[in-house]
Amino acid sequence: MSAPPPDTEELGGEEQGFLSHLIELRQRLVRSALSVLIVFVALSPFMKEIFDLLSRPLMVALPAGTKLLATGVVTPFMVPLKVTLFVALLIALPYVLWQAWAFVAPGLYRHEKRLAAPIIVSSVVMFFLGMAYCYFVVFGLVFGFIAGFAPTSVQVAPDIEAYFSFVLGMFLAFGLTFEVPIAVVLLARFGIADVEKLKKARPYVIVGAFVIAAIFTPPDVLSQLLLAIPLCLLYELGIQVARLFGAPKEAEEKAPA
Repeated sequence: MSAPPPDTEELGGEEQGFLSHLIELRQRLVRSALSVLIVFVALSPFMKEIFDLLSRPLMVALPAGTKLLATGVVTPFMVPLKVTLFVALLIALPYVLWQAWAFVAPGLYRHEKRLAAPIIVSSVVMFFLGMAYCYFVVFGLVFGFIAGFAPTSVQVAPDIEAYFSFVLGMFLAFGLTFEVPIAVVLLARFGIADVEKLKKARPYVIVGAFVIAAIFTPPDVLSQLLLAIPLCLLYELGIQVARLFGAPKEAEEKAPA
């Protein structure tokens, strides 16, 4: 005996629900893109000043009168534009994350909603702290250390495009490094690894920290230490914070929003 045909009203409801989610997703993506664009337009008259601010740690480390080079035809315009766009994205990041949160929040459980908001806020704060540490501490030490090894017969004048690529990679490396405590807390919160397991993993984390530092920083000892040591300390901080968060109860997990 053949199975009864599916209910057309049920299928139509599922299709309408899927389309409504797609429409909402498109709207929130458009809003996020517009927020970045609005901030970029507002910052565009200050592209030169923004790039000068970004290059200040390097210019302080170089001899007086040294200037960066622009070897490409459109590089003097494109690189400050990319820097301004990057800054606009950082400024609009809280609103972009809020749009993402508003999209996924209706499908979360109550305990997930309570956890998600602090995680999002703390993630943004820690990422910005990582970038600030990189800009105000790491760049000054690293650029001064590297410039000190240049022979007197060598004129150090980096290309601005190469400098922007280097700075962007360092910002991302240190920004993600400062997310380590949050990742550790989440591992403990969701029962993936308890505090004792996290303690036992310390030797592997230390080795991994220096491997990551060797990959994402320049090939000098100072840069690697400036990334590896904070990563280890932040991992320890995550363990201490994880003591305050136990795994959620089964009844709490199953409770609807």
